[in-house]
Amino acid sequence: MKKVQSDVMLSGQQTSIVKKTKIRSIKTEYLFLLPAVVFLLFFMIYPIVYNLLLSFKNVTLMNLVGIQEFVGLSNYKTVLKDPTFALSIKNSLIFTILSIVFQFTIGLALALYFNRKFPGRGIMRALVLVTWMLPIVVVGAIFNWLFAGDYGLINYFLQTVGIIDSPIPWLASSSTALYVVIIANIWIGIPFNMIILLGGLQGIPEELYEAARIDGANSIQRFFSVTIPLLKPTIMILLMLGIIYTFKTFDVIIVMTKGGPNNSTSLMPFYAYQLAFERSQFSLGAVVSTIMFGILLVISLFYLKSIGKEESL
Repeated sequence: MKKVQSDVMLSGQQTSIVKKTKIRSIKTEYLFLLPAVVFLLFFMIYPIVYNLLLSFKNVTLMNLVGIQEFVGLSNYKTVLKDPTFALSIKNSLIFTILSIVFQFTIGLALALYFNRKFPGRGIMRALVLVTWMLPIVVVGAIFNWLFAGDYGLINYFLQTVGIIDSPIPWLASSSTALYVVIIANIWIGIPFNMIILLGGLQGIPEELYEAARIDGANSIQRFFSVTIPLLKPTIMILLMLGIIYTFKTFDVIIVMTKGGPNNSTSLMPFYAYQLAFERSQFSLGAVVSTIMFGILLVISLFYLKSIGKEESL
């Protein structure tokens, strides 16, 4: 009897020790998560919530540290009625669509080219990546020099071959300035697209291409029946990241044109910057930022929904 009681007590003690060990393990796991949670709260969640609240107040340089009046949707009405806001949306859409299309297309072409084995492939690939490592200030200075009206290399070349008679003011004209900035942004983003797509191509088994060749598929058929379907997850991620990164482009604009001429290159991020830091209308700048966040959130949710559908198939 005593032996049975001692066995029961020993079993209970062992169970208690196991429970305490599990609790300690769980506490340790949450402790490791704490820095990430603190980072998300202070550097992501708090700025988003603060920006949202700021968009419903009347905050300027005069009352930045004083009493801030709650004005509801008045700031949103003011921004939506501003013609510059409509122009910034139009410019952002043109800028994003053209940049993504050409960055992806040229990046895919280069990825397909560098996926082949030939002498000097590594050196050539490294040279392409150098353009991605250049600071935006340097890239902006290069393209400002290339497209300068009086002494630019583009005008000099076009005049030399007889395409134009007089220099074109590329960056000083409202009809061409945006497209010059788009060309610069395309040039910046091509190496990133290339390296991501190249990684996806190198993950496709060569046996699948061999099987397609045996079945009589030519190179175009192999591209659309093997390469594109297996590269689709990589393409989806790349396009998603590209849209988000391009839609919130700010550095290229401020380096090359500062939104001019006549707001022809003013994108939504730059318009928000102008409102908040040049005109000291912080609430109106917060409105534009909130609208941008909403647009990108919808795009992200659409992407996650499409990914979820594919995984469920």
